[in-house]
Amino acid sequence: MHEQSSLGLAPRIWQVGALCRAIADSLEARFNPVAVRGEVSGFSRAASGHCYFSLKDPQGQIRCAMFRRAASLMDFQPRDGEMVEVMGRLGVYEQRGDLQLIVESMTRAGQGALFERFLQLKAKLETEGLFDAGRKRPAPAMPRAIGLVTSRGAAALHDVVTALSRRAPHVPVIFAPAAVQGAQAPAELVRALTDLYRLAEQGRIDVILLVRGGGSIEDLWAFNDEQLARTIVQSPVPLVCGVGHETDFTIADFCADVRAPTPTAAAELAAQARADWLGGVARIEARLLDSLWRRLDAGNQRLDIAAARLGRPLARMGTQQLRLGRSAHRLRYAVLGRMEKERGRVAAAELQLKRALQGRAQRAAQILEHSRIRLELLDPRLVLQRGYALLTDEKGAAVTSVHQTHAGQALRAALADGEVALTVAPRS
Repeated sequence: MHEQSSLGLAPRIWQVGALCRAIADSLEARFNPVAVRGEVSGFSRAASGHCYFSLKDPQGQIRCAMFRRAASLMDFQPRDGEMVEVMGRLGVYEQRGDLQLIVESMTRAGQGALFERFLQLKAKLETEGLFDAGRKRPAPAMPRAIGLVTSRGAAALHDVVTALSRRAPHVPVIFAPAAVQGAQAPAELVRALTDLYRLAEQGRIDVILLVRGGGSIEDLWAFNDEQLARTIVQSPVPLVCGVGHETDFTIADFCADVRAPTPTAAAELAAQARADWLGGVARIEARLLDSLWRRLDAGNQRLDIAAARLGRPLARMGTQQLRLGRSAHRLRYAVLGRMEKERGRVAAAELQLKRALQGRAQRAAQILEHSRIRLELLDPRLVLQRGYALLTDEKGAAVTSVHQTHAGQALRAALADGEVALTVAPRS
């Protein structure tokens, strides 16, 4: 006999599978669909394309499964320890009796709120006309100098410099460094652009590149700043924006004159390859020579026709043929002389172009050297080497007045080659 309950009634005896299904039905009715935020743990992707992991926080943990169709819609690769938000349905995996969350979508935690802010700012600026195609300008085909804004040591900086060195080594690049990620990035980007705008207004820059490598929406968020967007549309010269990968879009992309899919593509759009220009000169020279030879052939044909029309006597014909021969000789030399003059003009133009490019490169190098010297002159160690010292108190604050000291106070004096501990003597 079964044990009686406190009410004298025997409990219902469940089949295991039926109990699991009943629990699953209760979960379905009580919770689903459900949204959960937690930390990814033990993430793995099977050969079938299904993903398995756990979501956890300090109070608990739940097993999760994400089938191939839903996993294929993710725009990022989850990593252990990453905070995410998922939508799904709670259920019971009957073969093991485990509680399981079937995940139907996943985003990084906070990404939804960021995207909503992105859409709101985009709609606002679009209404104000900041994205209008009519105000956008094409990048110049042959700029005299290029302004570049990105982070020091960034891969984007290397990619742009490499592309410009290959395509247009004669064009100087003026670099304005700025952070491209973090809370301080928008203000630094605005400052760097403003510095380049002053040079552009002086005619020293013809195009500006604003670039950064790829990343998540959080990594690229500095380029969705409203003040940066308004600064971009104020550029006095065409501005090319190459932020992230081809699938990434930021507010800066919509405001720029030209949107490039990558930093390297931005460099390619900003300067046409020197080889293309030299190839164009060669093609013009070839067409010119071809035209001259056609004129020479036409002249010879007219001479042949004139000679054929001459009749007897033979002596007159011989005289006319002699005259025609002399005329043909003079015409040939005249045409050849003109060809030599054209070749000389082409060579002179090419030499003038090379000298101009070398001169610009030298001026750019001089500007860079002057900037380096000015930075060195601002080095505070030069002041200390002239016999001055920097006094600081125990907290490291600078001491600039006797009223900041008292007898017995410990100070430190920074000299050119080290520091000295001091004690303030009583005032006489």
